[in-house]
Amino acid sequence: MTQTQPVETIPQPRHAPVAVPTAGQPYEYHRRPLVEPDWTRFPGWRHVTRDQWESAQWQRVNCVKNIKQLRAVFGDLIDETFYADLEADQRALATMSMLVPPQMINTMVPFATLTTEALLADPIRRYMIPVASDRRTDWPSHPYASRDSLHEHDMWVAEGLTHRYPTKVLAELLSTCPQYCGHCTRMDLVGNSTPAVDKLKLTLKPVDRYDAHIAYLKAHPGVRDVVVSGGDVANVPWRNLESYLMRLLELETVRDIRLATKALMGLPQHWLQPDVVEGLERVARTAARRGVNLAIHTHVNHAQSLTPLVAKAAQTALDVGVRDVRNQGVLMRGVNATTPELLDLCFALQGEAGILPYYFYMCDMIPNAEHWRVPVWHAQQLQHDIMGYLPGYATPRIVCDVPFVGKRWVHMLTDYDRERGISYWTKNYRTSIESADLEALNKRYAYYDPIDTLPADGQQWWNDHRDD
Repeated sequence: MTQTQPVETIPQPRHAPVAVPTAGQPYEYHRRPLVEPDWTRFPGWRHVTRDQWESAQWQRVNCVKNIKQLRAVFGDLIDETFYADLEADQRALATMSMLVPPQMINTMVPFATLTTEALLADPIRRYMIPVASDRRTDWPSHPYASRDSLHEHDMWVAEGLTHRYPTKVLAELLSTCPQYCGHCTRMDLVGNSTPAVDKLKLTLKPVDRYDAHIAYLKAHPGVRDVVVSGGDVANVPWRNLESYLMRLLELETVRDIRLATKALMGLPQHWLQPDVVEGLERVARTAARRGVNLAIHTHVNHAQSLTPLVAKAAQTALDVGVRDVRNQGVLMRGVNATTPELLDLCFALQGEAGILPYYFYMCDMIPNAEHWRVPVWHAQQLQHDIMGYLPGYATPRIVCDVPFVGKRWVHMLTDYDRERGISYWTKNYRTSIESADLEALNKRYAYYDPIDTLPADGQQWWNDHRDD
């Protein structure tokens, strides 16, 4: 009987060489160290010194609040057509009044010649200084848009205290910010009234408002997480903010405190003031001693916004004991809604500024925001396309904040009518206004894509039902 001979195999090296792809990767990473743009390139700031620029007081005094002040900064570099476009927006469409710190203006067209065309295309300008020609004329607002699209005011359990999630509350300490973003989800409350929006007002004295917050938290020990926001906590006098935070830290049931401040990016000079740094260290030390997680959440939407001053402010907060500095951005067309823009921003946040990419929200369904919003399918594609490039802990979740539901990862929908742009979502908890609704957890809740992104049949359906 003949034995079968073993098949001869070719010995393989322990580590076989990997063929190098010739097509390249869909995204190529290149490290880009942060740079503070030269503010003296603007005619209005030609003689501003570094000491002035790094002063929080100078930044606040020189915030741009109107077209006249913007002209003084830009000089004759920008055409009158731009200002006419801006005036038309402010007169009829803007949901937020103009308030832009010099720090933010300096990140517009940072390293190129400032021209009208370059300014119109700039991503920071597109959401901080919107003009009428940015907005859509066919569907400027979705039919289901509303000024309090997330119903935060409806869920107030005390003035400025929203109890939306079972274990978390949002504390709106005040209704102002150092800067006003055009897409602000709290446009019904925050900032000055505009011709398009007569704002709500906080009526209690701050001390009474804060007392009401603490009283509610004492009476509801199931709340363990407090987001301290506004507005922006950078506009709360530090003595008042520190007192509020220390009162929160006296509550044994509170285990997480998050300070919401876009000013870490928009006005980093504020967070570098000695009295603020020293006060933040006192709060952080107390939080650590009591086992409470203290974090700062900021709001950066484009890599251009990140400069060495922003990184210094973030690192200073970490140095004095803040556990984490995280970013919650907003997806917006023309700003950051492409894979390269999003990854560039995340690498700049995580790798250069020491800020953890945390969430990117789909822009909320507020009035006159359709030119910014993206459809759910687009957000899902972005989440797919950014995976695998960043460290896992620094890969942000892209979320849809569904009215009456809350934050949901964009792949968590239960049904999706792509033609009409209607997605359906479920939830697993009741908000503070649904305690008696036994069916709240059995319902499906709708969210709506921008109509201009729909196929022709879908757009026609909405046109046919425009007056329903």
